[in-house]
Amino acid sequence: MATECANPLLLQWLGEWLETARERNSKGVKTYKKAYDSMKACPLTFAHPSEAQQLHGLGPKLCDRLTEKLKEHCVQNGLPMPEPPYKRRGGRRAAEDEAEPNAAPKRQRKPKPYVPVLRSGPYALILALSSVSEDALQGLTKAQTIERAQPHCDASFTAPSDPTKFYTAWNSMKTLLEKDLVYERGRPLRKYALTEDGWEVAHRIRKTAETGQRNIDAFVGQNPAHLAVTSAPDISTATESAGSKDTAAAASRPEHRRSKSRIDEDGFIELFSSSPLPERPASAPVAIHNNPRTAPSGPAEPQARPQLGPPSGQPTQPQLQSEQTTLPDFQPVIIPASSFSIHLVLDNREVRAKTDRDYIQQELVKKDVVPIMRSLELGDALWVAKCHDPNLLRSLGEEGDEIVLDYIVERKRLDDLVGSIKDGRFQEQKFRLRKSGVQNVIYIIEEITLSQDVASRYHEAVDSAIASTQVVNGFFVKRTPKLDDTIRYLARMTATLKRMYESRPLALIPASVLSPTTYLPLLDHLRSTASSSSGAGLSTLTAPSPNSSRNSSSSSSSYYITYPAFSSLASKSESLTLRDVFLKMLMCTRGVSGDKALEIQKTWKTPAAFFAVLDASSTVDANNNNNNNSNSNSNDDTKKRDELLFARMGNLVGRKKVGKALSKKVAEVWAG
Repeated sequence: MATECANPLLLQWLGEWLETARERNSKGVKTYKKAYDSMKACPLTFAHPSEAQQLHGLGPKLCDRLTEKLKEHCVQNGLPMPEPPYKRRGGRRAAEDEAEPNAAPKRQRKPKPYVPVLRSGPYALILALSSVSEDALQGLTKAQTIERAQPHCDASFTAPSDPTKFYTAWNSMKTLLEKDLVYERGRPLRKYALTEDGWEVAHRIRKTAETGQRNIDAFVGQNPAHLAVTSAPDISTATESAGSKDTAAAASRPEHRRSKSRIDEDGFIELFSSSPLPERPASAPVAIHNNPRTAPSGPAEPQARPQLGPPSGQPTQPQLQSEQTTLPDFQPVIIPASSFSIHLVLDNREVRAKTDRDYIQQELVKKDVVPIMRSLELGDALWVAKCHDPNLLRSLGEEGDEIVLDYIVERKRLDDLVGSIKDGRFQEQKFRLRKSGVQNVIYIIEEITLSQDVASRYHEAVDSAIASTQVVNGFFVKRTPKLDDTIRYLARMTATLKRMYESRPLALIPASVLSPTTYLPLLDHLRSTASSSSGAGLSTLTAPSPNSSRNSSSSSSSYYITYPAFSSLASKSESLTLRDVFLKMLMCTRGVSGDKALEIQKTWKTPAAFFAVLDASSTVDANNNNNNNSNSNSNDDTKKRDELLFARMGNLVGRKKVGKALSKKVAEVWAG
């Protein structure tokens, strides 16, 4: 049939492409069939394939492919390549074209080649399908494609990034099929493979990746000092919340630069320096003895509990009083670097959805992070140093086998953040995080899509809450677009903390010297002492030397506690003092905020003292009623009782001020 055509060579190539498209079940079958039929029916002989554009079904792209095929044919057979014919513009004659030599030819816009976004769904799918040989006849199944594509994509191919939607990264396959970059074949088990255009895109991607890697290697070779800044892996979409302008002036001061947390371009906290907690009143000095307890490097043997007070024969250092709190003397327990490993502890109530409770854990395992799942008293994730020998801490007089590190994470979806702002949980959680003593608090906020009504109503409240969390509370705010980015951030933080902590020993505060009243002042004093020692020339990053007893107790800038002690101190019920209970009782009255409750508690220390004042006012009311038997006097005395708080706190400024209506409501609740 091909010999009956005026252009048998061109017809033969179109027929080969048509058969290939049929085998691959490609959408290009119709295009090739139309071009084949037109070429077969054409009686004209073409000197160049570009002349075939006048036929129905043959466009510039198909003619270009025929031209390339003709060039290969001429090279293989040693034939001269025919010259392309003269192209007329708009049907004008050559004489008219020569009469206007200065007329600028109309520039044709070339279609841009398809370029997928880095680490997107199409990008990962093309790389996965290009992992097989270009000549392979068999494609990849959906499961095989997802397995090879997932490492190259930030989004999940199996679960939607937003629980309210149903789209995953696999939906990108539809785009590739529509662009004829991928073809599918087989029923019922479909297999996918790249078309010729798809292979061109794959080659461009790999060439770009190789070029970028060579540039990075050349840059690192010329600037080796950049590796010393941070070895944290890349983490995308790192965004800081508002408030950087407010702190720009303070950051220029030398004392601020020494204590301020640094954040690299990847969104990681500079782990070796972080912002201090809010300052508290100076507390009593702590005597840390120069003979700390050190965990044995070999198997642990039961030992008697060491003496926690000063050694016999040595004078006890004088203790100063600060708000009736005396800080204890203690001997730190030194845990060797080789005796523990760093693990991520994840709250088992952190789930993706009610029907998908194990998604976070499974995704972390895929990233070589096996989390410890349990119910946390505070926060949604934290990191612990878990001893290899479970009896190591017990032999030193401590409980458990885990030590809590100085990093804790609170995760909030945007809708959960709005809800916690409305019901007051947001302020209560920040208050408890500040009381936990953990130095580096990380707030992860997942910016899911909110309804237009909720977004417009609470937009300012959310921005204000985020700015307050960063500027006022000193917490680090990490904003992620979806849950997968949060999981990736936790995995990379775990890897970073492993490199940071597993190579140096830890100084442990004995649980016997801890109490809710002395825990925070003790940490503040230890951290301030370590900072002053660092400023005097001691390196806060130097691990304690096993040959120097002095360095082993004072060179480390951080002190830690066991996980059971941390859970007890962070518990809502176990750590409550009478002051905390009184504050909670006051805040049960609608309108009494935390600031107002604190001012009331400063005047009347306990509920009994507050009851006594109200009872005394009621007793005066009763005496006046019996002696004078006057309704006017009774009303006046009741008015004095109702305005008791207003008389004391009505002249305060800001949130601490108590108005007449709120004063009356509190009096009725407590004296009624």
